[in-house]
Amino acid sequence: MSVSHKKSARLRDEERARLIWLLTTDKAVTSALLGKLTLAERYDDGTLADDLAEVEVLVSHLPPPDLADALEALPYDGRNALWQLVSNDKRGEVLLEASENVWGDLIDKMSDHELLDALQTLDIDEQVYLVQHLPRNLTGRLLATMPPEKRARVRQIMRYADNTVGAIMEFEVIVVRPEMTLAAVQRYLRRLGKMPENTDKLFVTTRNKLLLGELQLQTILLNDAQKRVGDVMEGDPVTFQPHEEAEKVARTFERDDLISAAVIDAEGKLMGRLTIDEIVDVVYEETDSDLRGMGGLSSEEDVFAPVSKAVKTRWAWLAVNLCTAFIASRVIDGFEHTISQLVALASLMPIVAGIGGNTGNQTITMIVRAMALQHIQPGSFSFLIMREMGVALINGLVWGGIMGAITWWLYQDPQLGGVMTLAMMLNLLMAAMMGGDYPDGDGQAGARSGGRLQRDDHRDYRHRRLLYFSRSGDDISDVSAGLLRRRRGISAITASPARTPMARLLVPTVAPTVASMTSVSGHG
Repeated sequence: MSVSHKKSARLRDEERARLIWLLTTDKAVTSALLGKLTLAERYDDGTLADDLAEVEVLVSHLPPPDLADALEALPYDGRNALWQLVSNDKRGEVLLEASENVWGDLIDKMSDHELLDALQTLDIDEQVYLVQHLPRNLTGRLLATMPPEKRARVRQIMRYADNTVGAIMEFEVIVVRPEMTLAAVQRYLRRLGKMPENTDKLFVTTRNKLLLGELQLQTILLNDAQKRVGDVMEGDPVTFQPHEEAEKVARTFERDDLISAAVIDAEGKLMGRLTIDEIVDVVYEETDSDLRGMGGLSSEEDVFAPVSKAVKTRWAWLAVNLCTAFIASRVIDGFEHTISQLVALASLMPIVAGIGGNTGNQTITMIVRAMALQHIQPGSFSFLIMREMGVALINGLVWGGIMGAITWWLYQDPQLGGVMTLAMMLNLLMAAMMGGDYPDGDGQAGARSGGRLQRDDHRDYRHRRLLYFSRSGDDISDVSAGLLRRRRGISAITASPARTPMARLLVPTVAPTVASMTSVSGHG
């Protein structure tokens, strides 16, 4: 027996890849679709007609999510060419699936009337989302086309802030009364003929919309048809209120394996519902935002954006990173005299800086993740910091000892090897402390965009304490005492050179602790 693969994911992937390939590699296809080729030029290319026909077939076959992916993978001309082939009844769904980065390119040549027509196939909440975020403000014109009941719902959605339950909830719900029998519910569903997507339950309310419980579809099918809804419903369902944060709600969906859930107001009246579709979108957007933030990229960054636009979106974090790097370089410059006397220090400093940066990244990643998952409570934060300090201490002793031994072997200088061991251990300790201190100082795990870069200035200041090595005496005890004194700053260090051979080695070797601040920014 043959199996049809018409709607298979594999076939869709192949068709999408073929469409992208045709519009990126064959410039004649793109030019023809944009009307840039004359009739004679069209006939000169023997395969052009076949390629154009294939592109049209692929566009008609692919569903909106795949067309949205294709649009995001194409440069400016390819996007415009493909968008011209998308039928107006698909355009609304394609816009909904595409990222905001490409909206400007897609609607640039559409009139307001055409754009509003494209949105008519969408649900109310989807229409509101698009008109609020599209480059053109069409909210007033959209409201004018709606009947009074829908207009009231739209105004209700627009009251809520982005990334809240009220902004993403759906109004399409199926409601039943507790006194109905399951047989009556079945007849009611058959009469409807169609249920909203992701419907796994019905909501049980009074005539005043007060939510009493929920009725699972499997309960309707598996129980005696003569039983009443009130006898078999779940009386304590999971509910949300419209002002709750969507990200926190997503964690509840994941924890309780929900497909849909009711949204109620302060009085317990049913307002709408949330479905897994909206939650997946929330999770995707948060993940995308976090990934961009780790690299200091704007949420508006587009792979195929013009150079001028891409430059502007990256200026801010490059400026921040430059400032922190400049501070680190000034600190190291204060030890120019010492470094010139022992050139080996110049080759050893990047090692200490890099290891410290990696430790800070590991600590902040672990703590921010735990905070995002609500695994950390105020009482347990100090324990986690001490734990990270313990890990850093052991790693510092082990890897610092290894690095010290290698340094001793390379330069035949046991004193320099001991300094490398001590410098690496203290650097790891401070990096771990700063990595944990940054999210704690924010009070939340929401340090998204450029989080690692923002932490640089904290580390610039805090790491100055280690530079008291410049005032230390001949032995390690003087170094330890110097760490406890916090009265002096960098200016005190750069004002006078180290006075002893031991100090000359300690100061520039520990100086990379400040340089590690820029390496902690990692992807920035």
